[in-house]
Amino acid sequence: MSESSENKRVDCLKCRHFYVTWDPAFPKGCKAFGFKTQLMPSLTVFSSSGKPCMTFEPKEGKRS
Repeated sequence: MSESSENKRVDCLKCRHFYVTWDPAFPKGCKAFGFKTQLMPSLTVFSSSGKPCMTFEPKEGKRS
């Protein structure tokens, strides 16, 4: 991977659309795109489109 694409890597764990599913075959999901996957959703988006995820939204502050 080139340095420029490395800098654009999206961390799904910090995205408000990421969720953990109950499906052991597809344990990670993206609410923005509406799919479940074995990999991090941002990797699935990148492998499908060749572009980093454009729907990333940071999670809001920690809950009390």
